[in-house]
Amino acid sequence: MADHPLIDPQTIENLRALNPDDGDEFLREIVTIYLEDTPQRMAELDQSLASGDLPKFTRAAHSIKGSSANVGAMTVRTIAEQLEHHSVQQGLDGVAPLIATLKAEFARVQSEFAKLFP
Repeated sequence: MADHPLIDPQTIENLRALNPDDGDEFLREIVTIYLEDTPQRMAELDQSLASGDLPKFTRAAHSIKGSSANVGAMTVRTIAEQLEHHSVQQGLDGVAPLIATLKAEFARVQSEFAKLFP
């Protein structure tokens, strides 16, 4: 996933600029929500894949795509977009490896955000 940085620095700066005098509290809050919500959406991917619930799978992928873009997690966003498009165009066959990649990239993003807020 070398197309994008793991976390887009410009997105982080844009979020900081929304509340420049709060000591990164707004940024920390947004990132915390993302880090808490994304594992739930990934669990929805697993559950909907297991049950064959295509609309739920597509919604979960779409949600991960959007929230990842909001916090600058561009690699995760890209993979979630691929999952969303694949589910819409080809169904759920063959998505398991991409879900595994998504989870691995999210783990890397978690580590990067941990460095941002020691």
